Amino acid sequence: MEPFGTSTDQDVPFALTPPLKRLNGNARQQLRILYLGMGLPADRESVFWLSVQEIPQKSKDENILQIAVRQRIKLFYRPAGLPGDVDQVPSRLQWRRVSKEGKPGLEIRNDSAFHISFGTVNVKSGSNSYPVPATMLPPYSSQSFAIERASSLAPGGATKIEFESINDDGVAVQHSGDLSS
Repeated sequence: MEPFGTSTDQDVPFALTPPLKRLNGNARQQLRILYLGMGLPADRESVFWLSVQEIPQKSKDENILQIAVRQRIKLFYRPAGLPGDVDQVPSRLQWRRVSKEGKPGLEIRNDSAFHISFGTVNVKSGSNSYPVPATMLPPYSSQSFAIERASSLAPGGATKIEFESINDDGVAVQHSGDLSS
């Protein structure tokens, strides 16, 4: 397990059991993740990468293609008693038009204690749609992005935001909102 988006040489306050397990074909293994009880903020979610690797055993036959699979899974630690409802966070995001490196840009602000993961984010202006490369927004933060191919985006013109957020079940949920100047 490693911190999300930072250096990987930091210790994480979790223990994973079992750390290594041999499985026969079509077998399953449940992993237990134990929080050690300290080291994480109590006022917001924290996010980590959980890396699970499958290494096939050596084949007895020659000329066999074997593939080792490594999965990186986002692991969110959510302290008890956080204010608000995680399902309401996408509707409370604030979207604002900004200038990013002299080009039209978009600022997204998250004033909640929860991370928001995006599937897609698009700025809609008339019949045109402009993609925004947003992936995840941490709690109590904002991020700015250049709006790709948006040189013709009229300042002050009516624009909408259409986006997908990924909920706790991994389902992409459609949302829309207004873009403020």
